[in-house]
Amino acid sequence: MSEPQQIFRLRLTFAKQGRLAMLSHLEVARALERTVRRAGLPYAVSQGFSPHMLIAFGAALPVGVGGTHEIADVRLTHYVSADKALSALQEASVADLMVKDCRYIEPKAAAASVAFPVSTYRALLSCTPAVIPLPDEIHVVRKKKEKVLHPAEFLVGDFQLTGAVATFKLEAKPTGSLRPDLLLR
Repeated sequence: MSEPQQIFRLRLTFAKQGRLAMLSHLEVARALERTVRRAGLPYAVSQGFSPHMLIAFGAALPVGVGGTHEIADVRLTHYVSADKALSALQEASVADLMVKDCRYIEPKAAAASVAFPVSTYRALLSCTPAVIPLPDEIHVVRKKKEKVLHPAEFLVGDFQLTGAVATFKLEAKPTGSLRPDLLLR
């Protein structure tokens, strides 16, 4: 029986913006996997019938919503300095899906999807409203099942309106989350 291989967890912070904000979460995942491959990093692969890169992402953004501090964890089989990995990833990235930072985290650290449960959103509105009334509840239909969400349970702090720019924070719960586009709709 062989010795278990040591795995290093590299946490990436990247931006999804410009035209690439129109990518779905799955397309972003594929693009970042290709970036890691092009960068030549020694990524770990899963065992089994269909091996794939061991990479985990933070919360998914809706199509059309950009992000400046998105998170992904890549598992590496060999240590590469964070600066060298960042340089290689930036060379392999496109401007609108750019890796901005890399750092190693503990192997038992919380997953990217639960390590940062609160997200800050900034929405540029088409007009300057005097006030945006927040609904008491939002009805969401997914896979023919209706779910009632209460925005007050997900909103962290105040909903700020400065001219035509709305800024707010939403918390992802273990039971689910509220999409920012549904709140603004």
